[in-house]
Amino acid sequence: MSDKLEFIGMVQPRQQSEIHPASGPAIDLGYFRASAQAHDEAGFDRILIGWYSNGPDGLLLAADAAAHTRKVSFLVAHRPGFQAPTTAARAFASLDQLSGGRAAIHVISGGDDTDQARDGDWLGKDDRYARTDEYLDVLKAVWSGEGPVDHEGAYYRIKGASPEVKTVQAPRIPIYFGGASEAALRVAGRHADTYALWGETQAQVRDIVARVRAEAAKHGRQVKFSLSFRPILAETEEAAWAKAETILGEIRRVKGQAILATGADAKSRAPQNAGSQRLLDAAALGDRPEGRLYTAIARETGARGNTTALVGTPEQVAEAFLDYHALGVTTFLIRGFDPLEDAVEYGRSLLPATRRLLAEKLAHQDIAA
Repeated sequence: MSDKLEFIGMVQPRQQSEIHPASGPAIDLGYFRASAQAHDEAGFDRILIGWYSNGPDGLLLAADAAAHTRKVSFLVAHRPGFQAPTTAARAFASLDQLSGGRAAIHVISGGDDTDQARDGDWLGKDDRYARTDEYLDVLKAVWSGEGPVDHEGAYYRIKGASPEVKTVQAPRIPIYFGGASEAALRVAGRHADTYALWGETQAQVRDIVARVRAEAAKHGRQVKFSLSFRPILAETEEAAWAKAETILGEIRRVKGQAILATGADAKSRAPQNAGSQRLLDAAALGDRPEGRLYTAIARETGARGNTTALVGTPEQVAEAFLDYHALGVTTFLIRGFDPLEDAVEYGRSLLPATRRLLAEKLAHQDIAA
């Protein structure tokens, strides 16, 4: 069992979640900075800044957050196709320089045709992944280049791209990658440093980990794995499950008002991306298909994002994390339904409990060996 464990949180430019309909301007600077600082102080390794077709620019948000935090790193979601890969390479390298080596990219090719069209992208899903494959070839070539970079492909033709803006991290910044379709897994095998999936059953995780590893092995590579959950915590198990049911009730009350990034029409459309479909498959097994896993919220929201929860005391949820860690997961991307308050609570209880339990388990293994 690896002793490496990474926790990633998520910050929004304003308070918003499935139980908090967004209101006010698109950027609430005080809330955003407070959220970034809370994650920094809570001991998170990174914070994710998402990409939304109706949201502010993630790279600019990360640059501001970097100026107001000390240690936490930034995982900036990025959709290939809306920016030339050469300019994106310079932008992310610039963030790495400005933040002192705290940048990473989360590549999302886009799983919803309607949302892609809002920014003028009309490619089908498989074509988007083919473009992403080529896009990442260019990014990596520019980041690691010692001289002008040329590229000739189906989507990009580049002559003499400059690699002068270097990343602080060597040989380049980390690449996280999301997408669960067959086309996505092929690209992940070639390019991902960390493959990110949403919170699923252990059987589902075991399956997709094996498939991604097989794709990576074709290229002589190894990939790490990230799993996303919405932990729901309380001092007792009974209180935690009651809290989960309360959150579900609030989601039902505000449904249609608090959908993030996909627009109010999303409630009437089935999800197109394979990740959401996998969460709905898990939800079809029941609201509590195994252990601490709670899928009722994924079912209620149509699994339009990371919406599966782990429910229990901090110690119980930490134990559930270690069950997934034993399957090869070394990163957990977690956020709450009360995003700022929950980040503080995770730093107070959940992160220390998980790290302590992992250290105890590793020490026990060393003694047994």
